[in-house]
Amino acid sequence: MASVTLITGGLGFVGSHFVWAAAREGRDVVILDDGSAGTSPPLPEGVEVVRADIGDRPTVSALIRRRGVDAIVHFAGKIQVGESVTNPALYFDVNVIRAFALLEEARAAGVPRILFSSTAAVYGEPDAVPIPESAPKRPVNPYGASKLSFEHALEAYGRAYGLRWAALRYFNAAGADPSGKLREAHDPETHLIPLLLDAGLGRRPPLTLFGEDYPTRDGTCERDYIHVVDLASAHLKALDRLAAGHEVGPLNLGTGRGSTVREVLDEAERVLARPIPRAVGPRRAGDPSSLVADPRRAEEILGWRAQRSDLPTLLEDTLRSRT
Repeated sequence: MASVTLITGGLGFVGSHFVWAAAREGRDVVILDDGSAGTSPPLPEGVEVVRADIGDRPTVSALIRRRGVDAIVHFAGKIQVGESVTNPALYFDVNVIRAFALLEEARAAGVPRILFSSTAAVYGEPDAVPIPESAPKRPVNPYGASKLSFEHALEAYGRAYGLRWAALRYFNAAGADPSGKLREAHDPETHLIPLLLDAGLGRRPPLTLFGEDYPTRDGTCERDYIHVVDLASAHLKALDRLAAGHEVGPLNLGTGRGSTVREVLDEAERVLARPIPRAVGPRRAGDPSSLVADPRRAEEILGWRAQRSDLPTLLEDTLRSRT
């Protein structure tokens, strides 16, 4: 029987890029998405979309059994750091309680493999960068804590029930499909690169820099930006390794290079050939000063390395998708 992969959150930014990457390889996928993100990206012909919540256990159970799902790629969840600080109940509900319902239905149906979209926010304020997977996990916001909680559940299910799992810890997802047909479209948008490009194009108010007194080389937060196409590639490789019966566990997905907010702004102004209006605001609650990946474990285990994650390519691909 051919493998069928269930993709939760497949209408979202990273999820939709993964759907296209999987379809290009001829993989059979089905999407489970509640539509709460408000996005309707173009999809490959013939891909089934089931509009339901991951916590809707009867629907999830019926879908897994009807389609013969043997792997799940779990993207669905809440992702805004600031919102998680002001509304932690929502984050633990969606990212832990409802995700656990999905996990239980997968176990009941005998799904052997789960690939989880995790985050560098599990590390909190790191002792040193680049950050290896073995670094202490001390989330400084409920978003990171909720993601780490589900990682713990996967690890426990692996030991107790033989689940093969991977948790891919993204650093800062960015970019867009080079064709321009897919784009980043969160509501509200909180990611730096689409915000600053839209500000430069006059579609948004001036960009707010959340703090300029961090202990970095220019006082603004430093992040490791990873192209969404590179993320999709890593997911395919991780799925294949799990299918081959190998252990994967947690993996960092990044480049090992950090860029500060000001450095991204400077490069974006070069790409746009115009200044980007900006204002300086206070620090945003829950933001670590620096998050940069040590991606060597992903390179060793998956044979994966970022290919499109240099700043000019990230910005040019994003701009193409927005013009």
